Amino acid sequence: MHNFKELKIWQRSMELAKLVYKTTAQFPANEKYGLTSQINRSAVSIPSNIAEGAGRNSSKEFSQFLSIALGSAFELETQLYLAESFGFITNDTLATLLNQLDPHSEND
Repeated sequence: MHNFKELKIWQRSMELAKLVYKTTAQFPANEKYGLTSQINRSAVSIPSNIAEGAGRNSSKEFSQFLSIALGSAFELETQLYLAESFGFITNDTLATLLNQLDPHSEND
């Protein structure tokens, strides 16, 4: 079992979720139940699955939940590209969010 609050990837994904929520708050009202909701759910899914997996008793189970979190990250990336292509976010905002999404970037 891992203490998920000490995991840098969990901390970083929590910051990403907050940034995503701030960003989607500016989306058009008619997207509330569309892309806004989808993006927010994907962003929340990442730290949630990391935390859930960390609470499991085996490394195999933890790894499965990390895989789910990674899948959510890929979903989120695609949705952010869509948001930019629809004009809901700027290219600069997209770059900021993608940088935060990338676990290898120097944004710690």
